[in-house]
Amino acid sequence: MSDTPSKPVRFDTVLEGLAQNPALPHEFVRRLFPHRKGMGTVAKRPDRNDGVIAEIIAIDNHWLTHSLALNRSLPPAFQMTLAEHPDPGIRAAVASRAGAATPREVYERLVDDTDIRVREYLAQNDHTPTDLLSRLAYDPDPKIRVTLAEWWTQAPEPVRRILLTDPDKTVRAAACATYFRGLPHPIPPADLVPALLADPVTRAGAVRHCTLDSATAHRLAADPDDDVRTELAEHPDLPPSLRDVLADDPSARVALGIFARENTPEPIRAAIHARIISDAPSFDWLSDADAMDDVKVERAIMHDFARMELRTLSLPWVTADPLLHVDSPYACFRISAAISGSLPTPVVARLLADEDSGVRTAMARMARDEIDQATAVHIDRTYRPVKRTRWRPADDLPLTADTLRRLATDPDPRMRQLAPRDPDLPIEHARRERPLAAATSNSVIVGRL
Repeated sequence: MSDTPSKPVRFDTVLEGLAQNPALPHEFVRRLFPHRKGMGTVAKRPDRNDGVIAEIIAIDNHWLTHSLALNRSLPPAFQMTLAEHPDPGIRAAVASRAGAATPREVYERLVDDTDIRVREYLAQNDHTPTDLLSRLAYDPDPKIRVTLAEWWTQAPEPVRRILLTDPDKTVRAAACATYFRGLPHPIPPADLVPALLADPVTRAGAVRHCTLDSATAHRLAADPDDDVRTELAEHPDLPPSLRDVLADDPSARVALGIFARENTPEPIRAAIHARIISDAPSFDWLSDADAMDDVKVERAIMHDFARMELRTLSLPWVTADPLLHVDSPYACFRISAAISGSLPTPVVARLLADEDSGVRTAMARMARDEIDQATAVHIDRTYRPVKRTRWRPADDLPLTADTLRRLATDPDPRMRQLAPRDPDLPIEHARRERPLAAATSNSVIVGRL
């Protein structure tokens, strides 16, 4: 039987934690280099000197070098070294993390890189010099031009014109879309709007920018593209007659646009709400997909999206006049009222006890100074996210050390996750932390190194 001690189950995780620990003695940093599992976290440390950086590059391990390239504090001289690295993944990492302090020469080297990923990351980078970004509007690969159109939302008008009139339809669609990667969204030049409305791939994105006369409105209302009709439903100049027609649109997303309008009559709004929450049971990929054609599958998916969006819908006109809507039968209206920040104390208390988890949570985040510990814990316990997310109300709510200690011994494991938040937590509870959390604390574990 071997005398060699067995490897702890989570030893690699502990080493990753040590690599992040700012208290790790310098002589142990190099001893982490041979441990090749993980994501090369040791190379991301902000305290490495030039000698350590050169040593990492000389080792020529992909993950260590890649992590080094992702380090925002990498000295400019080494950025240029890695921008010329033979591995395109390393060069792409440099392009994604280049910042304000990165020398122009690095950007100039990357903008003509033969690898599409490098130029794609450069097109997404806010720090890329404007003149070099403009060159990417002429890139021979349409994927780069698409990326530029999606990410560079405040490009100069000459560049936007080039992208909006690109011969490739995917580029035009990205340049005149209903969604962009950044804010504020770009506004197309007014003289191009008629052509964008005439082009099927840019029509949906152009609707919000068009002057909506009667003929145009009726033509768009009959468009077969759900996205076009959805944009029309949200247009501020939509005629009331078409508003009522679109309320019965087969697409739930179009009807949702009518639901969210300030001038929608209450009976129509109520009917839309009832339809979205009750019609078309949630789509089951395993049992339903084979029995439905593509149109029905897409319609079912979009209905589920509309149902989710209904819960999180933000209505600025409700937030602007919240007291009129705090008793609304629609949770999204009460949420929009809760985030106004101008509600009297009795109304705040009522919304903190609202039957809907989303309303309670929204109100709690706006009323941090008015919430007691019992209410805060109740809101966190009963929180129901719309979709899977690691955020929870307790991340924002003011919980005392005593409350955290109680939660640390709570029979519900969800609640015990709060324990590491309290620096004064008794050691018998702190030991329950994950290995990574323990390794990154001030107690350095170096015995196995």
